[in-house]
Amino acid sequence: MADEKLKLEDLLSGVQRNDEDGRIDYVAIIGGGLMGQGIAQTIASSGLDVLIVEKNDKRVTASQAILKASMEREIARWAMTQSEMKSILSRVKWTTDINDVTDCDLIIEAVDENYELKKKIFKDLDKIANHETIFISNTSTLSLTKIAEVTNRKDKIIGMHFLNPVPKVPLVELIKALDTSDKTVEVVKKFAKKIGKTAVEVYEYPGFVTTRAIVPLLNEAMHILLEGIASAKDIDTAMKLGYNFKTGPLEMADSMGLDEVLAWMETLWSTLGEPRYRPSPILRKLVRERKLGKKTGEGFFKYDADGKIIE
Repeated sequence: MADEKLKLEDLLSGVQRNDEDGRIDYVAIIGGGLMGQGIAQTIASSGLDVLIVEKNDKRVTASQAILKASMEREIARWAMTQSEMKSILSRVKWTTDINDVTDCDLIIEAVDENYELKKKIFKDLDKIANHETIFISNTSTLSLTKIAEVTNRKDKIIGMHFLNPVPKVPLVELIKALDTSDKTVEVVKKFAKKIGKTAVEVYEYPGFVTTRAIVPLLNEAMHILLEGIASAKDIDTAMKLGYNFKTGPLEMADSMGLDEVLAWMETLWSTLGEPRYRPSPILRKLVRERKLGKKTGEGFFKYDADGKIIE
């Protein structure tokens, strides 16, 4: 009995140490779109379990199919093996019940760039998640401090801005809100390292670093196209060969999703009021026509099922 009691005490102390160390084993992702899928794949690849929360069964089925198809394309390019894909998918679960996140150590919100939607999600999560659970937003332009105001855990709210495609881009921006604690920052920095990302700490400000820097370039390329100075293909070729870009700005925008790019521009334009962030009319036109880039098969370019430009 004494030995059993000692073992139990050791086990409990071990759990306590893990809590103190901010150990992350189980991560929930709210939103199973392209960003949510990419984040899930990245986390699962590092050996952690992931739960994706979606609105309904239809979106769950679509999310599962797109993630599997994406990895199958990687297998076809010899960038991944069948066993790796099976291992990753075995660690990713889906649900339509947000209450299933109660056992998660970390919750990442990856929904559309909509303040009211994010605020509602954080408010709902705050009521059901463990008090020690850290909430992360993948926002690229919105204020983490304002989002945190609807919760009772302002010290545990932080931003992680992943870039698309998440599994391939080694960077993540770490955004500390006004009340984010140093402990939260350290836990999330360790988590970023665990999943193979270099975390760059930035001050909370519209667009942070990456979005604020890239949006004017994308917008100017769109204006050049609109003004008839060069074709979309030649604009991208000029930037790739002239400045050693892996992807031209117009294809880059297509990869990000033109609706997302438009949302970024509108937020930066309204908050900063600087003309370089005012969305090009051609971008608005494409979004109205639901030509959103690679995810719909057409944007500034047309794409095949593998996401390759159709010449």
